[in-house]
Amino acid sequence: MSTSEDTSGVDFEAVREKYRQERDKRMTKGRGVIHDLEHDPGFAEYLRDPYTPFVEREPVTAEVDVAIIGAGISGVTMGAKLREAGVRRIMMIDKAGGVGGTWYWNRYPGVMCDVESYIYMPMLEEMNYVPTTKYAFGEEIRQHLEAIASKYGLVDDALFQTGVDLSEWDDGTSQWVLRTDRGDEIRAKYLVHAPGILNLMKLPVIPGMEKFKGKAFHSARWDYEYTGGSQEDPRMTNLADKVVGVVGVGASGIQALPPLADSAKHVYVFQRTPSAIGVRGNVPTDDDFVNQLRPGWQQERMENFSAVMIGRPVEGNLVDDGWTWHTARINNPGIEEGMSGEEIAALVEEFDYEVMEEHRRRIEEIVTDAAVAEGLKPYYRYLCKRPLFHDEYFLAFNKPNVTLVDCASGVEEITEHAAVACGKEYELDVIVYATGFEAELTPFARRAAHPIVGRGGVTMEEKWADGVISLHGMTTHGFPNMFIMPAPGQQAVTTHNFTHLMVLGADHIAQTIGLLEERGVKWFETTEDAENAWTDIILSTARDNSAFMLACTPSRLNFEGHPEVFKLRNSAYGGGYGDVFGYRDLLAEWRARGDFEGWELAMDDKS
Repeated sequence: MSTSEDTSGVDFEAVREKYRQERDKRMTKGRGVIHDLEHDPGFAEYLRDPYTPFVEREPVTAEVDVAIIGAGISGVTMGAKLREAGVRRIMMIDKAGGVGGTWYWNRYPGVMCDVESYIYMPMLEEMNYVPTTKYAFGEEIRQHLEAIASKYGLVDDALFQTGVDLSEWDDGTSQWVLRTDRGDEIRAKYLVHAPGILNLMKLPVIPGMEKFKGKAFHSARWDYEYTGGSQEDPRMTNLADKVVGVVGVGASGIQALPPLADSAKHVYVFQRTPSAIGVRGNVPTDDDFVNQLRPGWQQERMENFSAVMIGRPVEGNLVDDGWTWHTARINNPGIEEGMSGEEIAALVEEFDYEVMEEHRRRIEEIVTDAAVAEGLKPYYRYLCKRPLFHDEYFLAFNKPNVTLVDCASGVEEITEHAAVACGKEYELDVIVYATGFEAELTPFARRAAHPIVGRGGVTMEEKWADGVISLHGMTTHGFPNMFIMPAPGQQAVTTHNFTHLMVLGADHIAQTIGLLEERGVKWFETTEDAENAWTDIILSTARDNSAFMLACTPSRLNFEGHPEVFKLRNSAYGGGYGDVFGYRDLLAEWRARGDFEGWELAMDDKS
């Protein structure tokens, strides 16, 4: 996609007014209210694991060097890097029945990543593996993570199908004590939290949901037993005589629609706000690409992408996709010396309009029904919602068995046999809630999903109640020997390729633990002075974009229309999306000095 149209004749006040109107009609009462799935027995079935049969076992009592809570990309990468650092006793703990995190749970038909697989799938060189396509499907990603966990010996000692109920620091033994919902007691010298950023399934509260007599499930718990087919073979033959309702048009909804359209008698797509969906352009990996790869290629490619995304000069754009064409340029406009703030804002708005017009034209070119095409057009600024990329979604609306239900207020009610939207009832056999996960900026204590108790009985929820206070976004005073994998909204950095940040964080934590063990350190604890100083650094470059986000259509990125709840101290190092290279170098220099600046240390009695 290219953007080169002349915007000199565009009435931008009229565009803003259109966007305001579209936003206002979506700011409905009760928007964003979701079920507490962990504590609502009436909806507990939505959390059931349909992929791995539950296996009863005796409670485990164990002592390990490092406990890792989470077995997704961050947890598996963390475990592998610890192995490389020489750590022996490692235990991953996860509620899932196996490795994969979001790629374990999301097995809906068509599931794929829209960040390039050559930079998204971790440790490709270490595994001597090159993905089969530019954008990998979920099964390949999950199998790759399973292969890493197997190679580095992380599976046999892992506790799957296990939730941590409590992690608590024991001053007497200088260990973390983890108690689980299976009656386990795990003692660990070091605790690493790796919950990921999209780990809490979101199910909206819609009146009457519990009355529905048909089949209903969340896309992150796809029921192939009911639909037929599998992740490997998405021909869902059991749906041939079924009418399906898909609630939600984020990544899950747009990816699942084409296979559903090929399988079901009819599909109704319930849309509150259309997504901005750009060209994906997926292609098989060819031999020429593989043959030109040289040692260090994945790190180079990761860094090239991150550099483009934050506006650093590069010799060439290696990834060359929609993220780098549009998001990167909007985030980093071509500012000339002497330009005023108003001129910069106008420059960004003009390019933003070009991008959105290109998306809207693409819909007109693909969707044959003009009314349906109009309903699918996004009217808001490009960065108001997470951009998506797909090549088959719009084509599905040309099929006679697919109907768009465009209703800004969303599904208003569920009856025994139907969904009601904008006052009209749609009879359904199946409802798929493709409603995704709680936002990337969900506070860590909530993503951790259990009480974390440090010294003096203080919990992480209490410690960070008024916002994050940390050193490097990974450690905090009062919680010795504990690391939190870096994440958005956590005083680290934000990257559009989350894996880059995970590899960076895992390298830092693993090497740091290696250094601590070499020195014979019993425990470390971040000092209050150090975390206050780091927080001051974060605040010094924090950028308040709440005015922009307030004008946006409601989405998970602006807390469903309430960006004022974001705390500036939760911002990124370097401001904006963060300076991932400055952050990387700062951590490397901190390790190289070897003095553990900002930490209090207690030495082991044996050293």
